[in-house]
Amino acid sequence: MMRFLLIIVISILSIPASAETPLIDLKISSHTLSVEVSYTKASRERGLMYRKSMKKNNGMLFVFPEVGYHNIWMLNTSIPLSVAFLDKNGVILNITNMIPHTQTIHSPNSPAKYVIETNLGWFETKKIKPGHQVAWLKEIPTAE
Repeated sequence: MMRFLLIIVISILSIPASAETPLIDLKISSHTLSVEVSYTKASRERGLMYRKSMKKNNGMLFVFPEVGYHNIWMLNTSIPLSVAFLDKNGVILNITNMIPHTQTIHSPNSPAKYVIETNLGWFETKKIKPGHQVAWLKEIPTAE
């Protein structure tokens, strides 16, 4: 009975997280990346923390309210990641790799509006570089 109640509580607690991170597909060059859209302050702060794995062509798109130097780090994040910083038009500014459980700050080279986090090496293996255009295949929510 206690196990059942624990499962119910965990399920209920996970509803807001998934409800505020809708899934969309991004098109970069000829490649598709399925991402959770993190557009609220709470979902941006949580990011990919505490996750143990991520599917091969998946990631997270962070949407910020304003263009700026938005910093990213790996506190409580177990998955090695590559991150791309994008300008307000969805053009990749720079790409960097991040090591799990570190507090190293990663920043865009120029003011950014969006950040994509995905599995380590995804951009490199797809030959995606700064200057590539990211297209939303569905409208993304406005940042809160």
